[in-house]
Amino acid sequence: MSTRKVVVREDVARYANVSPAVVSYVLNKGPKRVRPETEARVLEAIRVLGYRPNAAARALKLQSQEIFGLVLSTGGNALFVELANAIEDAANALGFAVINTNSRESAAREREHLRNLVNRRVDGIMLASVEAQPDISEVARAGVPVLLLDNGGSIESVPSVGADLEAGAYDAVRHLIDHGHERIGMISGPPTDLSDGREAGWSRALAESGLPEGPLVPATPKRFGGYKAAKRLLASGDGLTALFTSCDAQGVGALRAVHEAGLRIPDDIAIVSFDGSTEAEFTWPGLSTMRQPVEQMAEDAVAELLALRDGGRAPTHRTYPTTLQARGSCGCVDKDPLS
Repeated sequence: MSTRKVVVREDVARYANVSPAVVSYVLNKGPKRVRPETEARVLEAIRVLGYRPNAAARALKLQSQEIFGLVLSTGGNALFVELANAIEDAANALGFAVINTNSRESAAREREHLRNLVNRRVDGIMLASVEAQPDISEVARAGVPVLLLDNGGSIESVPSVGADLEAGAYDAVRHLIDHGHERIGMISGPPTDLSDGREAGWSRALAESGLPEGPLVPATPKRFGGYKAAKRLLASGDGLTALFTSCDAQGVGALRAVHEAGLRIPDDIAIVSFDGSTEAEFTWPGLSTMRQPVEQMAEDAVAELLALRDGGRAPTHRTYPTTLQARGSCGCVDKDPLS
């Protein structure tokens, strides 16, 4: 029984008629530039020969695993699924892999994931925490760069990326007011969630229009959380005509609760949510929502983490505007999601 010969870098060099150093430059994208036609020959040799670089040797030489860790707070939020995919795409474009973990809304599990990622010697960690101010002391002691996702800069010394929650919520509620609504309730996140900005925007929009605050019910950022909260609000007899929810998952749950109550959307109850996930396009009616620029946030997060790893620069806090995607749930024209 024959054993297949392992293809090494020198085999690629011979096939492409270049030196082993040139093969290394192509694989490592430097330090020296390679002419496009030479790079094409090397890549073709790699494809034909089936060459696979030794990842362990490469990591030892570069002193880098070329791996980022990603810790999400929940898997029940469609925004985080889309953000994780966008982060993976942005990291892969730079030659990095991503280890994706989920804390399932547990602070203890989150710390365990952080500890495991540090032990794997990842090049950096992106964290969407279950806590407003997560404990990252163990990661900091290990010298691993950390960036907070879905965060407005809750820890001054730690870089972050996140949407402008207050401005987005303000715009959402103003849109409902423009539709003629005067009694607008809110389904917020749980007390440990970073939803204060959304609550502040909701409150400010009502106050500036001379309207009283409607009832506010905290809920988990999931469909069932929004469903239970909406049922509670509808049963209160508070005279609500509109709802603002702090995430799309809650909005989807609220839509079901309103349908079950035999009420019409948006005639009896209008709804606007926050996030702009693809899920909101496929409800009935379509869920109006404030969209976060997920792809841009992901690209900036990966670039920022890489810069921190390479240069140790001062942390930055990036805040992004949101954009209203108006659909049928607020009274606007429902658009075909496939158009």
